[in-house]
Amino acid sequence: MNCKRITTEDQLEQARAVRFEVFVKEQHVSPELEWDEYDVSPSACRHYLATDADGTPIGAARWKEYEPGIAKLQRIAVLKPHRGRSVGRLLVEAMEKGARQEGFSGAVLDAQCSAEAFYRKLGYETLSPDIFLDAGIPHVRMGKNWKE
Repeated sequence: MNCKRITTEDQLEQARAVRFEVFVKEQHVSPELEWDEYDVSPSACRHYLATDADGTPIGAARWKEYEPGIAKLQRIAVLKPHRGRSVGRLLVEAMEKGARQEGFSGAVLDAQCSAEAFYRKLGYETLSPDIFLDAGIPHVRMGKNWKE
């Protein structure tokens, strides 16, 4: 498996296809809620694409600045046949590395409640017990500070 930051429109389209499969088709999120101004180009956000050994896209994610020094990880999606193979971990670790290289000291994310345990394994802590709906799906806010 490989994970890299997206730099071309073709790579971004591959990431969009992964997100469409996971969020729109599988989880029934409205396309109008899935796509936003951060998806218009590779430079609009820090997008990442995970591929399998033969280069087939299997996961996608993005991050942006949430507040000074804190990144917000978003739209983390892994195609169903590839879940449980550390693709999500690869995406999160690649985004964290990229954010650290840009001088960020931590990250937040809005985790689907069903994925909360996954993010805990990666060192994220639930910041509030309050559950909220995002695109009709229960979420919790989680965060992590990096130690140098």
